[in-house]
Amino acid sequence: METAAAMTVVGSVLLGAWAAWRALRDRPVILRQLIGAAFVEFTLVLTAISAGVAQSRGSLSGDPLVLWGYLLTALFILPVAGVWAFADRTRTSSLALLVACATVAVMMWRSLQVAGL
Repeated sequence: METAAAMTVVGSVLLGAWAAWRALRDRPVILRQLIGAAFVEFTLVLTAISAGVAQSRGSLSGDPLVLWGYLLTALFILPVAGVWAFADRTRTSSLALLVACATVAVMMWRSLQVAGL
């Protein structure tokens, strides 16, 4: 779970920095950024699967309700931001992606803390 969560945090921070750069330049989200968001979402799914395996083995010491609350909420944030970016072709889409990436990064960091890893 640690590796997948770390990849999610790094990918989300990088994608968020890219979105911030686009927002500062007053540009909307582009397709390559949505592909990056799909990669981050894939790492989120890997994190959820590995957390499920770790929990079934009994190796997670934290509160499972809080952990799964963070993981399941994080799984929905990027798709919503992606739909927003697809529908809104202004600078606001870049800002929405930036906020979504920052939220996912913080939630995954917190998930690692809750899991006791």
